[in-house]
Amino acid sequence: MDRFRRASAAALLAAVALAGAVGGAAASSGVPAPPSGERAQDLATRPALSAHATTRTVEAWEEFRIHGSARNVSSGTPVTLQQRQGDRWVTLPATMRTAGSGEYSLRVKLGMKGENALRIVGGGAVSPVLRTTVS
Repeated sequence: MDRFRRASAAALLAAVALAGAVGGAAASSGVPAPPSGERAQDLATRPALSAHATTRTVEAWEEFRIHGSARNVSSGTPVTLQQRQGDRWVTLPATMRTAGSGEYSLRVKLGMKGENALRIVGGGAVSPVLRTTVS
């Protein structure tokens, strides 16, 4: 019986830790956390964007790419680059439409030196934040 209680307690702690990690990820990405009781099936159909930079460090105005894919977003949906400036996200003039496969690849040049926080938005989704240092 004691082994059963320990296993149950461990499973409960793991579930609580996982719920906290998922909720924290949603909150930090700018996408609102789902309401309590929302089914996993509903979450699976939400729009989502991935984003990856080809480099983490660039010289000012050096071109690099941010690429990723869109899930549960119509083909041809525009996706746009945003940069964190102070306490707000500013839309930059870098937009393209997703391919039939949902993929995209943006050419990016940044001039603001230091660490830049970037994200992709479109189709009701927001990507995780990318960090690129401009020297």
